[in-house]
Formats: sequence, structure tokens, C-alpha cells
Amino acid sequence: MKVFIANFGRENYEWPVCRARGTIATMNAPSAQALWESGDRDGYIAERMSQEKTAAGLTPTQQVASRWFNLMTIVSESSGDLWIHRDGERLWWTVSRGDPPSFERKIEPIARKREVVVCHKPCEPWSDRTKGNVELMWRSLHPKARDFLSTEATLQQLSSDYAAYARALIEGEDLEPWHSQQLWKDKNQRASSKHGEVRLASVKQKAACREAYARFSEGAHPVGVSRMAKTTLKTAAQSNGQDVLRTMKNKEVRFRDAYTLEKHIIDLLDRQEGLCALTDLSLDYDEEFGDPAFFVSLDRIDSGGQYEAGNLQVVCRFANRWKGADDNAEFRRLVECLKDKS
Repeated sequence: MKVFIANFGRENYEWPVCRARGTIATMNAPSAQALWESGDRDGYIAERMSQEKTAAGLTPTQQVASRWFNLMTIVSESSGDLWIHRDGERLWWTVSRGDPPSFERKIEPIARKREVVVCHKPCEPWSDRTKGNVELMWRSLHPKARDFLSTEATLQQLSSDYAAYARALIEGEDLEPWHSQQLWKDKNQRASSKHGEVRLASVKQKAACREAYARFSEGAHPVGVSRMAKTTLKTAAQSNGQDVLRTMKNKEVRFRDAYTLEKHIIDLLDRQEGLCALTDLSLDYDEEFGDPAFFVSLDRIDSGGQYEAGNLQVVCRFANRWKGADDNAEFRRLVECLKDKS
């Protein structure tokens, strides 16, 4: 059983319909839907990159547009999967059924009021209680669980360990095997001290964050971003003109200053919807009590290229380490092979 964390349309406008009808849903613009139905992945990606914007109002990356293509397939073909959705202070869950999906045209009730094709896939009735009839209140969840049981993206499949936790939570089983882990205990202690990290959940908050950084040299962005910008500048500076046992390749940072680079990293995080560009896993901003393998890390798409706009992506630290200097497309292909086996 796969486990997905999902939102249903921008600003979750389709969620009330999903809850009432017992469905999960995703949507496409009619032009994109036609490309999806014909199986034209490349055409879909090109069309979305030229015609669509992310929730932050930015042009999607190729990886994000590719993920959007997959969304319709995942939702329409889902069967026997656990789906979780946060609605304010409550956590809701359902299990998808094998019934065929329906496709309906409608005008979005928000923003640009675009015409879209909505896919509704039947599922079991949504519930905000465990199978033991315990209310699933957001504030009652372990702080570490709150990190991965919601998403800024449209859809996020949980990794095996987090998926196992989610299933145990819904079943009403003992969660101590996770809560007793040092990483989880540290996270809980940090939350208890009321000094937990600030999560940026909206475009407005992110814009305010960038405005603050223009007036203060450090500390305004999510934990990890300042470190990335500084580490990148330091790494490049150390490699330029350094004469050691072998000649090191020259890594140029083609940004005016650290702030400009940092702003570019924030834009990348927005465009990637908070997900790793290589694995689609959620990035972890909490570098003090988070999971080091998922910390944000700046990666050059072309490892032989420079640190410049168009050649950068934000990835999980472990993915950056595993990729090394390998070809980006080949590494993504291997990641997809692993997903197919899961």
C-alpha cells in the first residue's frame, strides 16, 4: 500500500467536493489533458512550462511539469492506496478504490477562474478518526509527524518509513518504535521549548521573508538556505586557481553577491514546490533537529557547468552526494527505476 499526502486544486478548492463524494482528485487545463490522454509527455511538459505557473506564480521547472504529468496518472490509476489530507486542525484519510475515474469539466472557483478537466477517483468515505475511533487532531500529532503529514506540493508519496508510520497511525497501533528514536525525541524537545522552526506556507510569507533578508544579512530565510548560499560561494572560491596535486576544475559563481544567489535559491524552492528536484521527496529545512539526509542542498544540473541561473536545482543532501558528478538525466532515470520497484 502506497501512502500519499495530497492537496486538491489550488487553495484546495476541490477538497469539499472530494470529501462529500468520497473521491481523490487532480486537474489539468483542457489543452494539457489532451496531451496527457495521448501520452505525449514531452508535449505536455513543453506546454505546461509555457502556459502554466506554479502556486508561487513562477514558471515551473521541467521536473515540476513532468511531475504534473504523473499526477493525473497516479490519481486515475490509484487503487488500495492510503491518501491523507490536512484540513486545518484535522487530518483526514481514505483508501482509493479500483472503480474507474470520472473526468469532468468545470470552471475553477478561485483566482483566474480557468476551465479545467477534473479527475475524480472513487475512494472509501473520508475519515478524521483512527480505526480505533480516536480523533486525528493536528495539534496532537508528534512534531516530527507534522513535518511529513502535510505538503506544499499537490501530491507527495511518503518514503517507506514515513508510510509505515502513517499506516500505524491510522490503524491505531503503537507509535513508540518511531517516537523513541533520537531524531524524533530531539524534534519533540525542540517543539516543547517553543523554539521550533518557522514554516513558510504562503507566497505572501515568502515575499515577506525575502523583504526581511534585504534588511538583515542573515537569518530571515528557512534554516539551510543561508548556509547553502555561503557554502556555494566558499566552495567555488577555494577551487578557483587552487594548485594542488591535480588541477581542479574552475567553478564560477555567476551571481552578483550572496544575497542574489540566496534569492535565486528561494525561487527554486518555490518552483520545485518544496520538493527535491531529483527524487521528489520533501526537503527538510530544520538543520538542527531534522533528518540530515533530507536537508536542502544546491546542485549543478550539469556538474561540469557553473553556478549560474539555469544550471541549478535544490535537492536532498543524500541525493546530491549519490549523484556526484554523474549525468543529471541518467541519475533521474535510475531514481525512477527505484520508484517503479517500490
